[in-house]
Amino acid sequence: MLKNNFFKYFNRDQMSVIGMIHVRPLPGTPCASRNHGHCFDIQQLIDHACNDALIYIRNGINGILVENMFDIPYVQSEDSGPEITACMTRICTELRRIIPREIPCGIQILAGLNQQALAVAQACQFQFIRTEGFIFSHVADEGLMPKACAGPLLRYRRQIDAEQILILTDIKKKHCSHSITDDLNLMETAKAARFFLTDGIIITGRETGDPPSIADIDQINQSLSVDDDQPILIGSGVTEQNLSRFFDKNIAAIIVGSHFKQNGKWFNHLSEERIKCFMYKYNQLQRK
Repeated sequence: MLKNNFFKYFNRDQMSVIGMIHVRPLPGTPCASRNHGHCFDIQQLIDHACNDALIYIRNGINGILVENMFDIPYVQSEDSGPEITACMTRICTELRRIIPREIPCGIQILAGLNQQALAVAQACQFQFIRTEGFIFSHVADEGLMPKACAGPLLRYRRQIDAEQILILTDIKKKHCSHSITDDLNLMETAKAARFFLTDGIIITGRETGDPPSIADIDQINQSLSVDDDQPILIGSGVTEQNLSRFFDKNIAAIIVGSHFKQNGKWFNHLSEERIKCFMYKYNQLQRK
């Protein structure tokens, strides 16, 4: 079995907070700006992402995850052009320059561009990726994702000598129908992800901003109790108001996006005041 390196980058003794950087629309996507008729400006995207990173650094965030969430509607790998990977590489390179080395960084490229994300992470010295479709098939809002990627992805990680990069995987992921695997409960799905050598299991609610239930978290803990080194992460819906519910639940990290934005909407700019209040509450809970 491969060694799990999660706690090489994250504190084993506390629940870490990972803040989302949502990269603005990339070239060729429907929401991309032509800047009043002029050419696409990659520098604007870099500046926006770097500004978000500096806000997180000032407020003591434990990790950062970069994602092309503004590229709606998302396409799967076969319909995504090389410009997406190229731009994400450029942006992540600039982010790594300004983010202290002790803060682990990750990347997700929607939808399901997991090998591309791994290549970017390797090139930019990031520590983890967030993956979709690691095990089993499901129907996403981008369409059918019929091919589980665990086998090819872990082989690709070895081929490019990137085994230090964590592969964190969503199970029963949000914005999806799981009728194909309806006979498999969350516990069985988590066991399958562990068997296929995931570095961390991410559980979410049904959609962006929707938290997982405590019952789901307890079920995951029950299924993984024999393996203390299998990290569990929450991938949606954590807020200052419900944060305390997730302490003492064996959660290794929480990924926060929408709550850190103005009015709690994912498409708005970061709100430093919301981040400050959240981290103040988080630090209070940590001291208890």
